[in-house]
Amino acid sequence: MSAVPTTTTDEAVAPNQHGLAEHSHGPGTAPVQTRSERFASTDPNEFPAVTGREAEWKLSPVERLRPLIDGELDGSAYAVLYPEVEGVAVEWIGRDDARIGSAGTPEDKASANAWAAFEHALHISVTGEGEVLTVTRDSLGEAPRAAHVLIEAAAQSSGLIVLDSQGAAQLSENVEIIVGDDAQLTVVSLQEWNDEAIHLSSQFARVGRNAKLKHIVVTLGGGVVRVNPSTALAEEGAEVESLGVYFADAAQHLEQQVFVHHIAPHTVSRVTYKGALNGAGARTVWIGDVLIGRDATGTDSYEQNRNLVLSEGTRADSIPNLEIETGDIAGAGHASATGRFDDEHLFYLQSRGITEKEARRLVVLGFLVEVVQKIGEPTLEARLIEALENELEGAA
Repeated sequence: MSAVPTTTTDEAVAPNQHGLAEHSHGPGTAPVQTRSERFASTDPNEFPAVTGREAEWKLSPVERLRPLIDGELDGSAYAVLYPEVEGVAVEWIGRDDARIGSAGTPEDKASANAWAAFEHALHISVTGEGEVLTVTRDSLGEAPRAAHVLIEAAAQSSGLIVLDSQGAAQLSENVEIIVGDDAQLTVVSLQEWNDEAIHLSSQFARVGRNAKLKHIVVTLGGGVVRVNPSTALAEEGAEVESLGVYFADAAQHLEQQVFVHHIAPHTVSRVTYKGALNGAGARTVWIGDVLIGRDATGTDSYEQNRNLVLSEGTRADSIPNLEIETGDIAGAGHASATGRFDDEHLFYLQSRGITEKEARRLVVLGFLVEVVQKIGEPTLEARLIEALENELEGAA
């Protein structure tokens, strides 16, 4: 549920008392007290100008993102590649389609700007069982662009959808994911852009009764990549496993702001993001918000973020947040850690004749591959492991 921000005026300030006056921040937006009350709109003009001091922007390189935040975007359809797969349909639908907006509403100006600009949405419909589809976007160009993707899994269906992004891009997009009752859906958002690419992606998921979503973010390429997944566990028995793996090289900014909203009773969430940083100016940001609503009795939730620092000159921000509005839960917790190699692991490997460089490679690869192996598609897993090994070739 969204709430329009309130304002404070001089008339609302309490009068002097014992020579002291109540402090006022002046006209403006009052602080959001809970994550679910963040302002949301599909109209970018309803958002104030982005200064970089806002909670959702303060860790982002706003000036590099300015063309996507409030600039003019090309919202026309673009080329996509995908095979014909039985049980999965792909089509372009108009922005006036009633299904648009079923999963969520933009909560920042860039997301709203993309929503206002897109002309057609790429609609992916899963109706079969165990289907795998990879949709590839390659070389979208260097002009600022908007996109919209809607993925729907019908009741009792199952499938794995990979959104594979490569080449050049300046892209701001919204991705909606609808998981029907008793369905099981895996969505992989894979970013292997060129070094100069800029990508903002707000991803909204709504999970039905006794349904399960596995959402995986893999970011290896791009100059600035910010993927913000938001999941609403809207019906009883809904589950989400939210996973992420990323490798930030010199001067790369990779960011994820994850939100899980437990709305219905007996819902389950597991959030695990792992990343590595190497090279001067490598920067990662992870913010994990979990909100257990007042009606979400019996909730079972846990989130964690782990970062492995491979060189000097890097920075990893990791901020887990947990809000609980009911005392009747099965369990909830969070964890965050950022550090260097475990010397004991390195010593163990070196004592068995493995060189220091190879030992470091094995430790980092084992750390990151844990997430990759949860995708459940051997060909893609092998490709990503090879990509991670290539990243490690340049590691200090």
